[in-house]
Formats: sequence, structure tokens, C-alpha cells
Amino acid sequence: MTQSEGQLQFGRRAPGLDYPDRPAAFGIVPREGRIAVVRITRPDIAPYHDLPGGALDPGEDDATALVREFGEETGLKVRPVRRLGHARQYLVKTDGQAANNLCALFEAAGVDEDPALKIEADHELVWLEPLSALRRLRHDAHAWAVAAWLRLTAD
Repeated sequence: MTQSEGQLQFGRRAPGLDYPDRPAAFGIVPREGRIAVVRITRPDIAPYHDLPGGALDPGEDDATALVREFGEETGLKVRPVRRLGHARQYLVKTDGQAANNLCALFEAAGVDEDPALKIEADHELVWLEPLSALRRLRHDAHAWAVAAWLRLTAD
């Protein structure tokens, strides 16, 4: 992890790859001592876990993207509660494209469930205890967000 221009940078650049900036939003939704994560299962790679969320569509702000992405990946309707911060994450997507996710990270509240919103068949909603999520999340920026959220919600 490095800190550049006031934002945390996670991940490492692989030599020879260009990492274009990719604005994105991800969120933590708690319920009964657990948080929502997505387990992603695709052919030819091991399953992995991410916080629900993803890239902003053109003209979309990060809070709107968070709500849309949660629905598409989990079937949950959510509303942002508070912004936890921003972090950057170098990654190579499963399609082989490199990116530097510019992550807006939120705490959100589950409002309702609407299975018709879910369109990403390879994403499965799972509820994990936060410390288990810390160990399983694929991206360090996501784990950092969970740790920051835990510190904010400590009794």
C-alpha cells in the first residue's frame, strides 16, 4: 500500500501493463452481525469474494452506481448511509484488462430485496462475519474498507 495525492493506493502494477483509471463504488451492508459480499464463480478461475459494487456508468455519480451495482449483483435495494473514504486498487480484471479502480467506499443500509434486479448470474450474495470477510476479500482496498468500518462501528 502506498499513499499518493492523499489517497491510499493498493495493489501492484505488473510490468508492461497500462492501468487506466476506472471510477467505481463499493459498499458494506451489515445485517445481524454479518456483511454482504459477493462470491464470484467463473469458469477456469477459482471463486473469489468482493464487496458488492463496480464501475460507474457514464454520467453516474458514485452513490447512484452503488445502488445500481448492489441490485445487479445481489438483488438488494440499498441506500448509502455514509462515505467511508476513497482508495485506489490496481487490478487485472478477469477479462485480462488492467485498471486502477478509483474506489468510493460506503456503508449502506439494506432497504428491500428485489430478485428481478439481479442480472449477474456469476455473483452470489453471501453474508460473512466481518473478520472472515477481511480474510477472504480479493482486493486489499475492500479489506481496508471493512477494517475502517469496523473501527467506526466499535462500541
